Amino acid sequence: MSFARPLILILLGAVAAWWWWRLRRPRPAGRYSDLRQLVTVAGPRHWVGELPAWLRTVALTAWIIGAAGPELGDATSETTREGIAIVLAVDVSTSMLAEDFAPDSRLDVAKERSAAFVRGRKYDRIGLVTFAGEALTRVPITVDYAVVEQAIRSMQTGELEDGTAIGTAIATAANRLRKAPGASRVVILLTDGVNNRGRVDPRTAAAAAAELGIKIYAIGVGTEGEARLPIGRGPEGQMRYEMMPVQIDEELLNDVAQSTGGRYFRATDAQALGRIYSQIDRLERAPVQVTVYTERDEWYRTPLLIGLAALALELLVAAAFVVRVP
Repeated sequence: MSFARPLILILLGAVAAWWWWRLRRPRPAGRYSDLRQLVTVAGPRHWVGELPAWLRTVALTAWIIGAAGPELGDATSETTREGIAIVLAVDVSTSMLAEDFAPDSRLDVAKERSAAFVRGRKYDRIGLVTFAGEALTRVPITVDYAVVEQAIRSMQTGELEDGTAIGTAIATAANRLRKAPGASRVVILLTDGVNNRGRVDPRTAAAAAAELGIKIYAIGVGTEGEARLPIGRGPEGQMRYEMMPVQIDEELLNDVAQSTGGRYFRATDAQALGRIYSQIDRLERAPVQVTVYTERDEWYRTPLLIGLAALALELLVAAAFVVRVP
């Protein structure tokens, strides 16, 4: 509980001082020839005489608390936390269906590890770009992690023109980060191929990103040697696979990453991809101002009613049970 006007609570000290004075003041005395007349007064009902004073204290205390503006709920606050702006640029070309991350395909593993990475965010802003022969912004920069995770899990091949347009993907992701707040802005580029589509050269796109202060962490996905890759569909529509050499332009990805101050990683299995995401998480930390808004509930009515009830009861007791002797 907090108070909108806490200085009013100082008046509680006046109530306490009144009781201190009341208990220490001299008691009035009188002379009686026969003390037996006072036995009934000093008996079990003696506390009734003190009851009005206690009820008055309850009323005053409750009204002081009510006047101070008690509020339930956490305060609105601004705190500094570590956070960055991130765009995940994920390759969804047909080759991502390769089954060298058995028992799952590259795309299945990428979706699972990327979703886990998003679930680990707390104060980061994050967006999603998918690309093949062209690039598409699936989710702009946001802190709605549930939306981003849902978009990641719904990624699939065939939605975009096939191919691998790495330069277009970098340009699209960098454009999303261009006006993002914060000192640290990052593109996590995940691909399994060689740039063969798009009008934007990857190195040129990376240089433009570096000018904007954007780092690129590139991840090459695929085993060493050969992998079972889809090569088309059969007469009944089923996917046909064939063992093909794994081709990842690691030199290009390394140049793209290093030119922006980032790094290149190679993920040859699902566990390696998970470790890479964890490493990127540790590499990029930056302070961000976070404002927390919470609803406050005013609680003045309860002490106000308590005070009124105590006052009414005091008047009733004083009028019906307490006899004052002049």
